[in-house]
Amino acid sequence: MNLKENQILKEEQQIEANKLAWGTLAKDHYEHFKVKLGDKSFKLNPMVAEELGDIRGKRILHLQCNTGADSILLARKGAVVTGVDLVPENIFYGKKLAEDFNIINVEFIESDVLKLMEVHSGQYDIVMTSDGAIGWLPDLNQWGRVIAHFLKDEGFFYLHDGHPFMGIFDEAALDRGVLEPRYPYFQTSGDYEPSIGGYASEEKNAENYFWGHQLSTIINGLLSGGLYVTYIKEYDRCVSGMGGSKTDENGLLYYPELEGKLPLVISLKAEKK
Repeated sequence: MNLKENQILKEEQQIEANKLAWGTLAKDHYEHFKVKLGDKSFKLNPMVAEELGDIRGKRILHLQCNTGADSILLARKGAVVTGVDLVPENIFYGKKLAEDFNIINVEFIESDVLKLMEVHSGQYDIVMTSDGAIGWLPDLNQWGRVIAHFLKDEGFFYLHDGHPFMGIFDEAALDRGVLEPRYPYFQTSGDYEPSIGGYASEEKNAENYFWGHQLSTIINGLLSGGLYVTYIKEYDRCVSGMGGSKTDENGLLYYPELEGKLPLVISLKAEKK
């Protein structure tokens, strides 16, 4: 077995570990978001909602949808949504949430996003991913090819995720307003953690792996699919689970000592050219 084959095998084993780890959180996430979705004031991330624009009647492919809360929020705004996730428990509870709230313009598919072309067909006005998703993928070149495959010629891809630069800092130190590098920016292997959870579930013991991609890796991944970035924006605010220690008037989190100094999240759009 050569070096590349060894790397692929290792990544497949790490993805399987992630699949099992996220499965331990699915029921908790379902119960958390069932309460949230029952509150009419619960809305889509305001940065995402503004940047997507009017999505009524649009066909949206929502990659790495977790238990489907954001997929349902997109559907409530009038889109026809297909949510995709690796974890069978997430898909089970995504369908259950849709049934709980009688949302008929959403469906869910169980699949590794990187292998979606093997199990699904169709084209979409918008392909999107948001809020802490792409770090669970080891290969953004294949990711870019998958996005391009499902995107209509006149459509666009949308990403809203943690800013790659912020991924190098120790999370506990950030809460104190201290910048303490912990994770190598240029590391290409998955970073091991022995537990998972926190923002919608209690932390649980389950090995998992996270890939802290560089900004260039994200853009080059899209280029590998023939996509070109047409819009990019950075924010010092984020939603729960993405960082921050204090909530602002819009319900977004930030670090008071670092306000206006560091980018917590990044948004971008890409299109076929």
